[in-house]
Amino acid sequence: MGGEVVPQKCAIPPIRVGSVASLRSFHEAMAACADAFWAARFAAAGLPYSPPAVTITTGGDSVCGAITSSGAQYCPDQRTIVVRITKQDLRDPFRMNVAHSVAHEWGHHVQQLIGVLTAQAALYEPASEGARKLLSHRLEMQAECFAGVFYSATLKSIRPGISWKDWLSAVRNADESDIHGKPRNLALWQDRGYRGGAPGFCNTWTAAKGKVA
Repeated sequence: MGGEVVPQKCAIPPIRVGSVASLRSFHEAMAACADAFWAARFAAAGLPYSPPAVTITTGGDSVCGAITSSGAQYCPDQRTIVVRITKQDLRDPFRMNVAHSVAHEWGHHVQQLIGVLTAQAALYEPASEGARKLLSHRLEMQAECFAGVFYSATLKSIRPGISWKDWLSAVRNADESDIHGKPRNLALWQDRGYRGGAPGFCNTWTAAKGKVA
């Protein structure tokens, strides 16, 4: 997607410990920020863009059924990002971690708009278990990279409360997920998007297996 990435100002409010309302306001502001960023990127590339619906809840159900993770997920059929405010968020609202819920899931919406989710689903269905896992990792790594592209223009406005270097270190030291892949690779792709500043840096589909496993 074309166009030079320039710093984007977003009004992202503070989060108050124990406040559902402040977390909801934070997520809503992050959604507005992501929407403005990606709308501009699609426009620069001459591509049609439409925002996802965003649902913010404290419950366990969503428009696409039970929420399968503790935080956020993307429902492709409904083109909806569901963000679950957790007890952990209320107790310890680590600002960058909360922000990443929206940034990563918006990356999946971008994949939906450009046809990646449809293409991945077609490959996934007939694939072996091992091949399916690798396809899942490539998908998730690209969403991480798209989040990094978004941060390249908006991190200062988000005011993450942590340096980029320390954030990447936290990502690398997170628990490994069968769906998402190795934390060190998630950090690698997020940093690649951040430093590259454009979606063209996020082609995980031709990357070596060791970079996405």
